[in-house]
Amino acid sequence: MLSLGCKKSDIKKLIIQHPMVLYTGLDTLNYKLDCLVKEGITIKQIVEKFLTTKAAFHEFVDSNWKSNGAKGGNEDSNEDTEATTVEEPEAKKPKLDTDDNKSEKPDKKQWRGQNKSRPHTKPTTYDEKRLCLSDDKQCHYGEKCHFYHDVAEYMKTKPADIGDKCYLYDTFGKCPYTLSCRFAMAHTTADFKTMEKTDLVKEFEGRNVVKNSLSKDLQISLRKRSVKFPKSDEYLKALAKQKEKREQQENVEEVQQAPTEMESQVNTDIIRLRPCEKKQVDFKDKLYLAPLTTCGNLPFRRICKRFGADITCGEMAMCTNLLQGQQSEWALLKRHECEDVFGVQLEGCFPDTMTRCAELINNNIEVDFVDINSGCPIDLVYKKGGGCGLMTRTRKFEQIIRGMNYALDVPLTVKIRTGVQEKCNIAHKLIPEFKQWGVSMITLHGRSREQRYTKLADWDYISSCAELASPIPLFGNGDILSYEDAMKARETGVSGIMIARGALIKPWIFTEIKESRHWDISSSERLDILRDFSNYGLEHWGSDTRGVEKTRTFMLEWLSFMCRYIPVGLLERVPQKINERPPYYMGRDYLESLMASQNVGDWVRISEMLLGPVPKNFKFLPKHKANAYK
Repeated sequence: MLSLGCKKSDIKKLIIQHPMVLYTGLDTLNYKLDCLVKEGITIKQIVEKFLTTKAAFHEFVDSNWKSNGAKGGNEDSNEDTEATTVEEPEAKKPKLDTDDNKSEKPDKKQWRGQNKSRPHTKPTTYDEKRLCLSDDKQCHYGEKCHFYHDVAEYMKTKPADIGDKCYLYDTFGKCPYTLSCRFAMAHTTADFKTMEKTDLVKEFEGRNVVKNSLSKDLQISLRKRSVKFPKSDEYLKALAKQKEKREQQENVEEVQQAPTEMESQVNTDIIRLRPCEKKQVDFKDKLYLAPLTTCGNLPFRRICKRFGADITCGEMAMCTNLLQGQQSEWALLKRHECEDVFGVQLEGCFPDTMTRCAELINNNIEVDFVDINSGCPIDLVYKKGGGCGLMTRTRKFEQIIRGMNYALDVPLTVKIRTGVQEKCNIAHKLIPEFKQWGVSMITLHGRSREQRYTKLADWDYISSCAELASPIPLFGNGDILSYEDAMKARETGVSGIMIARGALIKPWIFTEIKESRHWDISSSERLDILRDFSNYGLEHWGSDTRGVEKTRTFMLEWLSFMCRYIPVGLLERVPQKINERPPYYMGRDYLESLMASQNVGDWVRISEMLLGPVPKNFKFLPKHKANAYK
């Protein structure tokens, strides 16, 4: 029996002497065990009969792939997969010490952050030659056209169909990709005519399933810089006058507090919109799917909504790219009809661009709230003053919040971290200011920028900040992977919970939290989730070769997180902790073992079961390294 004041050395001895001990019951003991896990100490978490070695695991997966796993792919896909895996780019070599007496230390940074300089293949690369889309009988490009004009010739060179059923045709009654669809035989006649289901077509006629698309007229206006921003201009003129007055006051030594008093007076005069005039959103006690870069796309959000996510938010969008009318950036703002409470997240570091972007969004798309990203730790964003950089630039931060609040008719929220440096929390200093500046909700990630995803989230600090933020709702974020984690988080006094990596590892976590149970989900059910994602991806990105490979790429990014999940039925102790490294284990069936693999080639195999074999020149390397598992 361990006391609450036990030392780490005592815990280590207990683990070695009594490996079958159940590590649950005491919060303090669990916390110390989590610390040991982060130090790299292996603690038994899976029933012994399922454990195996790395060599035995991969030998089992490879030897059984053709007989058990190749359903839906071709027989030769195992050989092709070997050529598609890509080694991680080598980490930058550290400078060598001139002193020969100094011992060389391993560079731990090579396991952190992103896979920089990874290979990037555009989806257009996979289309060697497409069918010409010209409506005229004779193409207006003439002999210079590089596409096929003979349909029969195109169909001979087109890659083989993936399946005999087209999701778009069965769901909407027609497929907009016609002959270029990779399921074209499902809706194509012998003479290459496209079929339609008239009853389904009428059902979806006039129904806007996906909203917030960028119109061509608006894109042209943005590129010509002819869009007017009356509210933003009014606010920015007031800021300019405020700056001019402040400079005059600084020359007067007698009045030292005048700039602050004058600043608040000017801001009060600018913002005439009362809180009651803004659209109200009930944030209380909701489950919030975090805005996840790359993986938080629209098809993934649909999966999470189906499992019980209450609030969803689009991926982080750069305000400057939105103001330039970039189609790829505006795609991040798209909203599916199932997303009943939906917001968009903006990144920027200057009041003029952020205020104009807020007004642009307010006038052109449908959102329930707008979120400011002031927690992004990426160097590219931080070094120019955005993301976490805003937390240290309070005057700019205030100007951005007040300006966006003035331009928006919907609530403005803020996502922050505990601070920039690891042992220097500053969030508690900003929260009282947020209340004065007009923020409607705050989300706090319990780590600093320097920590990234190392060590545990500081929920004690989140609790103190939640008390400080009242009556403004504050959502807590960090290390939630089970309903027990969510229950402990709610005890801290937060208004709601934001889930990020936990949703990527197991998107059914929202169901577990709402039903207060551990779901021992089967491998076939998990494959069905991936199948639904592939269908949603084909609907969102297209069912032609480009759309199929784009769907595959995002599925593989998701699988780089999903492979970290350990089935409940295999656990020695429940629940699984988010920062524990899973050992090599054999699943209860072959598919469960395949899904546990952290090898890129095995993820490709799973994608081939749903989206057919990969192209010959296909390459993939996940965006994020498994920092918590190295």
